[in-house]
Amino acid sequence: MRILVIHGPNLNLLGEREPGIYGTENLEQVNGAILARAKELGAQCEVFQSNHEGDIIDRLHEARREFDGVVLNAGAYTHYSYAIRDAIAAIRIPCVEVHISNVHAREEFRHTSVIAPACLGVVCGFGGDSYLLALEGLVRRLS
Repeated sequence: MRILVIHGPNLNLLGEREPGIYGTENLEQVNGAILARAKELGAQCEVFQSNHEGDIIDRLHEARREFDGVVLNAGAYTHYSYAIRDAIAAIRIPCVEVHISNVHAREEFRHTSVIAPACLGVVCGFGGDSYLLALEGLVRRLS
């Protein structure tokens, strides 16, 4: 089983960016935990980060031929990128939306996800562990 984890805009600044909201773990630490958990679950996992919408869409398109599922933290694109939403729907492999913070306890604009209807599920509010919970749920669903 092959899983792709995509980190969207500004996630390259984890550990530096608003640590009160996003924690002090950096992206390398989060990725290390993701890869270790995937191995425990018997899954192969690849991680990808981009601050560019088109790169995320291109990687989603490529994923349809290489992976069984996707875990995606689209960052702020979650709230307005119909192009990413359409890419998720087009690839026809399950995708789980992830957020480090509890988006529903934050600013009003973060309460709406345009990508959620195209996703298998949504996990938010558990810090870096949100990725691990999403990964575990996706692997269970694919098994």
